[in-house]
Amino acid sequence: MSKPLMAKATAVWLVDNTTLSFPQIADFCGMHELEVQGIADGDVATGVKGFDPVANNQLDPIEIDRAQADPLYRMKLKFNAAAVGEEKRRGPRYTPLSKRQDRPAAILWLVKFHPELSDGTIGKLVGTTKPTIQSIRERSHWNISNIQPIDPVALGLCRQTELDAAVQAAARKKAAEGTVMSDDERRKLVSTEQSLGMTPAPKVPSGFEVFGDDEKDDRPAGDFSDAESFFNLPADSQDKATLKPRSIVSGVSLSGQIRFGRAS
Repeated sequence: MSKPLMAKATAVWLVDNTTLSFPQIADFCGMHELEVQGIADGDVATGVKGFDPVANNQLDPIEIDRAQADPLYRMKLKFNAAAVGEEKRRGPRYTPLSKRQDRPAAILWLVKFHPELSDGTIGKLVGTTKPTIQSIRERSHWNISNIQPIDPVALGLCRQTELDAAVQAAARKKAAEGTVMSDDERRKLVSTEQSLGMTPAPKVPSGFEVFGDDEKDDRPAGDFSDAESFFNLPADSQDKATLKPRSIVSGVSLSGQIRFGRAS
C-alpha cells in the first residue's frame, strides 16, 4: 500500500483533528501502532507540525467520516498518477545529519551479531555505503578503536520490523542454499518475537541428578533390641553354649563408659 506524503506529519494531524483509532492511523500512514500512540502521548514527533491530507488532496473527507463511524474501516489514499513508482528508491536511505555519526556503531553491531546479512542489506538498513561497511568488516576504519557496537533500532536508524524482515530473509536464503547452520547462527537468524518465545536450553547434567524413581526397601525392619539380634548370632542352643558373651573384645558398661581388651 502506498503511503501519504510526510507520513509522520500526517499522523500528527490525524491524531490532533480526528477521533480515529491508533490502528487506523497507523495503517493509513504506514507506521506502527506504538508510534502513533507515542505521538498522542507527546513522546514521538515532538515539534512536528501537522500535515493536512485533505487540504493536500491525499484523502477524501468521506473516508475520515467512514473510519470514525466504523473502527474496523481502513482509509484509502487518493490515487495520484504522479506518485506511481515513487517508493522504488535506489541507493541507501537518507540519514539525518544528527545521526550520521552513529552509523559506524550500528554497522559494527550488525556485522558482529548478524554476519549473515549482506553489505547491500546493511546499507539499506542504516543508510550507508559498501566501502564503509567493508572497512568496518576488515577493521580498517580510521576510528575502529573507538567504535562500540550499538543496536541500530536503539539509535533510530531503522525499525525493528525492518531488521526482523532482513534477518528472516537471510534465514530463508540459508535454508534454500542448504547450508548447515550452527546453533549459534540459528539463534541469530530468528526474529525478536521468536527468540523471546524459545524454550530454555537443556542443562548439562552435573552428576547429582536422580534419574527414575527412588528405590524403596520393602524388607521388614529387624528387631535389634539385643546384641545377638544385632550381630545376627546363631539361634541354635548348642552354638549359644559354645559362645561366651563375656568374650566380646569391646563393650559398653552400664555406666556408658567404653572398655577395651578381653574380659577375664
